[in-house]
Amino acid sequence: ALYAGKLLQEPEMRNPTIVVVTDRNDLDSQLFGTFSAASELLKGAPEQAESRDDLRAKLAERNSGGVIFTTVQKFALMAGEKAHPLLSGRENVVVISDEAHRSQYGTAGRLNQKTGEYKFGYAQHLRDALPNATFIGFTGTPISKEDKDTRAVFGDYVSIYDIQDAVKDGATVPIFFESRLAKLDIHQAEIEALSAEVDEILEDEEDAAARETAKGKWAQLAALVGAEPRLKEVAQDIIDHFERRTEELKGKGMIVAMSRDICAALYREIVSLRPEWHSDDPDKGAIKVIMTGSAADKPELQPHLYSSMQKKRLERRFKDPADPLQLVIVRDMWLTGFDAPSCHTMYVDKPMHGHNLMQAIARVNRVFADKPGGLVV
Repeated sequence: ALYAGKLLQEPEMRNPTIVVVTDRNDLDSQLFGTFSAASELLKGAPEQAESRDDLRAKLAERNSGGVIFTTVQKFALMAGEKAHPLLSGRENVVVISDEAHRSQYGTAGRLNQKTGEYKFGYAQHLRDALPNATFIGFTGTPISKEDKDTRAVFGDYVSIYDIQDAVKDGATVPIFFESRLAKLDIHQAEIEALSAEVDEILEDEEDAAARETAKGKWAQLAALVGAEPRLKEVAQDIIDHFERRTEELKGKGMIVAMSRDICAALYREIVSLRPEWHSDDPDKGAIKVIMTGSAADKPELQPHLYSSMQKKRLERRFKDPADPLQLVIVRDMWLTGFDAPSCHTMYVDKPMHGHNLMQAIARVNRVFADKPGGLVV
């Protein structure tokens, strides 16, 4: 918001239009709230695009100024379109991409073998819509791969502030790692072999065939990881480890599982060993599963589905160091943009790597009281 305010006040920019792009609705809303609180600095209230049509209208009709929020998915093509139409040819449009390591590729295109046509990603549609815009990316985890390179998209680094800088400044605490694979040998050989084949199912993957293939491998791996004998061992190991850990250092922990089914099954195994941790009341209990869901989900998942208000209360409970809620089990939720400083331990029972892993483990590096560091198991 401070950077956007400076741009808007710079005479040489001639009252620019700023487009803030994310790839998730929750992040879009979170940043929109932050910018809305800085309306005076921005010389006006920011706007949030509600749909593809709304985004196109907001950009095409604006001749100068303004801050517009959108997800990159709203740059998808309409039915029958071969390329995205021009929305603004102005040079004083600045696109700010948060989490710039995601959803910013696909400009080279992929050949559809059946039709002979090239399919381009959201990033190309964005550039077709705003061909003369300036792009700046913010990310804590830039990617450097043959087909995905953050610097190739945005240019060289303007400013670098890494984990070591944050620890040195006292903004975060160090992160330590502990492996406990050797003690959990059920299906371990098969799990490791299949893990080598599984590339993480990325939310910004736009090739449906590739995504379905990856999901098939992921499901095979989840079947092994979620086998009942293995989960019994994992549950016992987590309980033993966490109880010893909290004897020495009061705080909270987060367990990351592969699927919603595994989250629910692991919860059952843990509370069967520690029944006093369970409560049907969202406002009570020492352990909860945090995940999305619907009324159509299987009965085993239903006890773990909460309304928006209940989820907010659970957030407040977990963030409160004095609240008895000590452990949460998640699949994807709370792994980005969620801060609970008293959380000092994360148990990762899911293949993770690259930027998704870096985002997740940062949940345990927040400064809190006499916390010496975060631990990832």
